[in-house]
Amino acid sequence: MISTRLTTLFSIRHPLVLGPMGAVAGGELAAAVSNAGALGMVGGGYGDVDWLRRELDIVARLTREPWGAGLITWSARPEVVDLVLGYKPHAVMLSFGDPRPHGRRVKDAGCKLVCQVQDVADALLAVEAGADLIVAQGTEGGGHGGVRATLPLVPAVVDAVAPVPVVAAGGIGDGRGLVAALALGAEGVLMGTRFYASDEALGHDSIKQRLTDARANQTMRTHVFDIVRGYDWPTGHTGRSLQNTFTRRWHGRDDELRQQVATQREAYAAAAAEGDCDTAVVWAGEAVDLISRVEPAADLVARIMEEAELALNSLSSLRQANGA
Repeated sequence: MISTRLTTLFSIRHPLVLGPMGAVAGGELAAAVSNAGALGMVGGGYGDVDWLRRELDIVARLTREPWGAGLITWSARPEVVDLVLGYKPHAVMLSFGDPRPHGRRVKDAGCKLVCQVQDVADALLAVEAGADLIVAQGTEGGGHGGVRATLPLVPAVVDAVAPVPVVAAGGIGDGRGLVAALALGAEGVLMGTRFYASDEALGHDSIKQRLTDARANQTMRTHVFDIVRGYDWPTGHTGRSLQNTFTRRWHGRDDELRQQVATQREAYAAAAAEGDCDTAVVWAGEAVDLISRVEPAADLVARIMEEAELALNSLSSLRQANGA
């Protein structure tokens, strides 16, 4: 068993956090990850109240282990934060925006504050907000993110925010990635894309199958899915998704898409409802290379930790072979 400050902070067995993927990481997936000994997170996204109530009811019913919920900071309304806190999660994760306005509300509720950041400046804001844990997210990750790569970003954030513990995210999909993150000074990892391809994740089977077939060079960062869905994301945050017919038609033509958005939005919504991956977004990070099948979340957690133990043992044997 690998023990770190992350496992101690939440009294969990494994230094692994489920990425709170909006509309994907529902209550069943979060509970399955928590019951397997990691930290499950419900993806609250833009704060759909009805969706949150349904999924928070599920996770509260299915697990007695530590769990949390994530929200997009710039769209999080105080009443939505209060709704989440009413379910008494062990953690609330705020991503993309200044966490300070909501940080005190989370802390006063006796909940751990987790802040996801994409650069060192935002990591320092997270410290000001009182973050108990900071997630340093590299651009290789799926969904929305920044421009810094995981490998250099993680140790930079670790150094800048010490002694606040840091978790690494972005392009990490197996136990070897977990061990690499530990070597960078992180206390664990957050994984999203790998758990999208799980039995308990919400979403169409066609999307999950697409993830198992995809390769990293088929992912890209783009604004087009935010434009067509009507989300006005702050400058600097694109979304990494699988390329499809929609991106090939519209990527790099943002202004033209905005001019036609009224007609494109209706067609897009219909495709998304049907799970049409040629049009609808499939958020995915570069870790898709490591996904070969859809399987139960508990099996994923167990295998990731087995891989990590093997990687640690391999590194230890290298040290012994060199006479240390």
